[in-house]
Amino acid sequence: MILKTFKKDNLDVKVYDTRENMGKAAAADVAACIRKALAVKNEIYMIFAAAPSQNEFLEALVAEEGIEWGRIHALHMDEYVNLPSDAPQGFGNFLRRAIFDKVPFASVELIGTDSDTDAACRRYSEILSSVTIDIVCMGIGENGHIAFNDPHVADFNDPLLIKKVDLDEKCRMQQVHDGCFRSIADVPKYALTLTIPPLVGAEHLFCVVPAATKAAAVKATIQGPVTEKCPASILCRHPSAILYTDREGASKLLADE
Repeated sequence: MILKTFKKDNLDVKVYDTRENMGKAAAADVAACIRKALAVKNEIYMIFAAAPSQNEFLEALVAEEGIEWGRIHALHMDEYVNLPSDAPQGFGNFLRRAIFDKVPFASVELIGTDSDTDAACRRYSEILSSVTIDIVCMGIGENGHIAFNDPHVADFNDPLLIKKVDLDEKCRMQQVHDGCFRSIADVPKYALTLTIPPLVGAEHLFCVVPAATKAAAVKATIQGPVTEKCPASILCRHPSAILYTDREGASKLLADE
């Protein structure tokens, strides 16, 4: 059940009673957008986020009927540096389990966890610069980041398409809160991330942000100024962006009413 809908600048916000209903609604909207795009294009390009916050959405998207996955090229938005290639915490591996190995995409391009980060950045930059991104499915971090653009490295006008970044402590602790690592000592300190311009340069953005741990970031995104101090705030300027959250994720917004 939907609890509330409203708009902040250009950003549509939808609040649901449960994570499950939030995920199903987001998946239905993304599926409709895919079908509409494929009605006028031979193929489309999508970028996916990897995080437990996306579980309900990805499960529901995989179950959607009538999607011609073989006309969709898939990319993702970030990856840890120097994790073993088979580490379950790797974002490429997460997405394999959640969607990439479950539906027959035309292609899947993984960033990879290789130590040669310069080569990985060059390869992914070449891909990003040669295509138009139609749809981005994303989340927001506890610190307001999108992808791994933490506040101290976020740049709305970044000249790069992908870069190596150091992760701030709040970002690394989120990985512990999400149950991905036992302790912050286990969380990698560096990652590769798509920068903000290629993410917000997509035609359509669908942002799924459940849970009480994200409530402060949701409030800052919607009620705060548009600033790199809360990178997700840039969503308010996008001409076609929707933010989905649940009761817990919207708790700081609902408390103000």
